[in-house]
Amino acid sequence: MERTRVIIADDESVIRTDLREMLTHLGYLVIGEVGDGLSAVNLARELKPDVVIMDIKMPDMDGIEAAKVMTQEKIAPVLLLTAYSHRDLVERAKEAGVVGYLVKPFREQEIAPAIDIALARFQEFRELEKEIGSMRETLETRKLVDRAKGILMDQQGLTEQEAFRKIQKMSMNTRKPMKDIAEAIILAQEAKT
Repeated sequence: MERTRVIIADDESVIRTDLREMLTHLGYLVIGEVGDGLSAVNLARELKPDVVIMDIKMPDMDGIEAAKVMTQEKIAPVLLLTAYSHRDLVERAKEAGVVGYLVKPFREQEIAPAIDIALARFQEFRELEKEIGSMRETLETRKLVDRAKGILMDQQGLTEQEAFRKIQKMSMNTRKPMKDIAEAIILAQEAKT
């Protein structure tokens, strides 16, 4: 089984060292360590880790801002480490798309479950995104086919069902998606006007 690849970002080298030792002991592969948020983002872009464990309070870019970038770019799930559990930080972390939160001092046995949950949530987000993309594509196709049916009904005096069947048959005959056929019908109509 492939080991989970982790990047550690904390401005305190002692914390990074302790965390690396804990993660290694738990069977994780630490592929990078950095001391500030901007470096964490750049390293994550380059190495594409499975998870990033990051402190909130860091120079250049705080952990929440770095997490926001990684979430928007869909690089990796972020598990935040912090000595602070202020409500406003937790709210900022949620808005940034952080999928886990560990309060210092943490124990080794808390890390694995937090990473597992972060990975699971990130995978769920990816699957939802794919599903949403597929639904958008289906809706777009449906709109185009409806518009093309309307054109065929007007031009050729077909019923809605006959117009649909004609688009469907053209799709099968040309081995092209119905969306492409509908777009062609719409473009042909627009060229005439």
